[in-house]
Amino acid sequence: MVTDKNLGSLIATDMTRCIHCTRCVRFGQEIAGIMELGMIGRGEHAEIITFVGKTVDSQLSGNVIDLCPVGALTSKPFRFTARTWELTRKASVSPHCGLGSNLTVQIKQNRVMRVLPRENEAINECWLSDKDRFSYEGLNSEQRLVKPMLKRGGAWREAEWQAALECIAGELKRVKEQHGAAAIGALATPHQTLEELYLLAKLTRGLGSGNVDFRPRQSDFSADGRTAGAPWLGMKIAELGKLDRVLVIGSALTKDHPLIAHRLRQAAKRGMQLNLINPFDGDLLMPVANRAIVAPSAVGGMLAQVVKAAAQAKAVAVPESLRGALERVTVSEEAQRIAASLASGKNAAVFLGNLAQHHPQAARLHAFAQELAGLLGAKFGFLGEAANSVGGYLAGAVPFGGTPASMSAAQMLSQPRKAYLLLGVEAELDTHDPQQAVAAMKSAELVVALSPYQHRALEYAHVLLPIAPFTETAGTFVNTEGTVQSFQGVVRPLGETRPAWKVLRVLGNLLGLEGFDYDSAEEIRREALGSGDVSAELDNRLRFAVLDSISGTRDSGLERIAEVPLYAADAIVRRARALQQTRDARPPVASMNRTLFERLGLRDGDRVRVRQGGGEALVFAAVDDRLPADCIRLAAARPETAMLGGMFGELSVQRVPAQQWMVV
Repeated sequence: MVTDKNLGSLIATDMTRCIHCTRCVRFGQEIAGIMELGMIGRGEHAEIITFVGKTVDSQLSGNVIDLCPVGALTSKPFRFTARTWELTRKASVSPHCGLGSNLTVQIKQNRVMRVLPRENEAINECWLSDKDRFSYEGLNSEQRLVKPMLKRGGAWREAEWQAALECIAGELKRVKEQHGAAAIGALATPHQTLEELYLLAKLTRGLGSGNVDFRPRQSDFSADGRTAGAPWLGMKIAELGKLDRVLVIGSALTKDHPLIAHRLRQAAKRGMQLNLINPFDGDLLMPVANRAIVAPSAVGGMLAQVVKAAAQAKAVAVPESLRGALERVTVSEEAQRIAASLASGKNAAVFLGNLAQHHPQAARLHAFAQELAGLLGAKFGFLGEAANSVGGYLAGAVPFGGTPASMSAAQMLSQPRKAYLLLGVEAELDTHDPQQAVAAMKSAELVVALSPYQHRALEYAHVLLPIAPFTETAGTFVNTEGTVQSFQGVVRPLGETRPAWKVLRVLGNLLGLEGFDYDSAEEIRREALGSGDVSAELDNRLRFAVLDSISGTRDSGLERIAEVPLYAADAIVRRARALQQTRDARPPVASMNRTLFERLGLRDGDRVRVRQGGGEALVFAAVDDRLPADCIRLAAARPETAMLGGMFGELSVQRVPAQQWMVV
């Protein structure tokens, strides 16, 4: 008797069906880049197993379900919930990462039951990441908000749509009259549709305020208004496999962009050399030619070294705009090796990842990466954080390029406004500095949270409006390569949920603003994008030079490294039950190298109290000798760390004796 195996929370097994074709084994080796399944025994005793004590944890693991020809591997969340012939199939597009994977959504009785890949060789080929495949559970979460809610006398009460919208319109008019239009701010996430972002920006500017931003996790906005166009990948996704040299700066590549990592992995098999500059190291499941693991404050300095070394390797002069910045830069051996690798290629690319885009010196990293690509004759681009990281710029959901120009996301939170419109934003999880964001919300006279879910906005909002997730509305995502992908809702909105574009349209009408008479999302898209050809608006070039040096120095103390975990990036994924039971969704720990661990007097199994910006978090400590000196790696976008300050910066760590944390 062949027993079933525990492969984790995503994949169920019926091993008596297994025919030993080894497709699942070969998928791990050839596509996922990690061998997690194997075969033991011979003849009738042969069986597929995992390594002892291990589960299947690849970010692409769900694809083995599609590959299995006999149903020995099945979807654990979907198992026994419906028969295939009961399901209706509809096309859609993923809202999660910047790829915009094409989906087939399977529905029964107006409920999303399963998500499968829809083949598109130019984007996701025939694969799906686990985030795209299993996040649908979040659509059916018990936290779904299904009726508008108003806070009256400190208590929440359900309300009718008309009453809720009239209340918001009246309060916005009052705030504008008493404090001026600049007292109103609007924040959104890059996971919202282009139509929603466009109307949010139009409504905010219609009120006379330019305070609108869809980049709540960004901290450096000094490049705003100085870019030639919308930041994008700089090339087609399908061309990634043709690269022979790549430099990735600031990215947890396999976590943030599993299918982009897959394409680079295949290129690495053909001889592509991958180079990495990052504050933390990890298994990228592919060969890495050279890596420079440095503190966040030193990333810019390391990149400057690579630029100088590349100029020397190519025997060309450093661009005049950079001479002052590079004059005192000393080139390390690591930088020389990275530069030599890049200079030896014929088809190279330089990419800025999520962490680089969230970095306090993001504009300088942008400028140096741009100049490096220019020296090498390489392509230069951004690995888009979310479905509309490009589309948000095209929709005008930024505080520049429109009238009036005004505050960025960081400014709106550091200089609190009197009224906030939050489109899909959970301030405690979706912002660069959650402590500051929540404080700003609590100080406001009006906070309107448009969200599919009830969340901590119950503590600081005044109105909650239930808006539709991507499966319940029509919309458009512009992926990281600039491809415009529109989709229709696949199920009816739950309860009294409404598409956000309709909510914003009606709110515009109640406020007496012109140009809010739309009948469809398509009409909004045509107004926002015109013909739909956005290629002329995609341009990564900065229109200013770096004027001073990047020394790589920082204040004394411990430095935080905070990335957004794979299954904490957006509201839907955070509520997908099976994904939250995976290894990648484990509670955050404060990781540090052994030297710092011992210096703090810590022992294995200890908890620590981490303090930053007046807030604190109680977490376990762990050793990771791949981390730079005096750095603490502690994830953001998690409830456990939501009361800390910015994703980067100084913090303090103190051991908590066991008798104290057991009480806590």
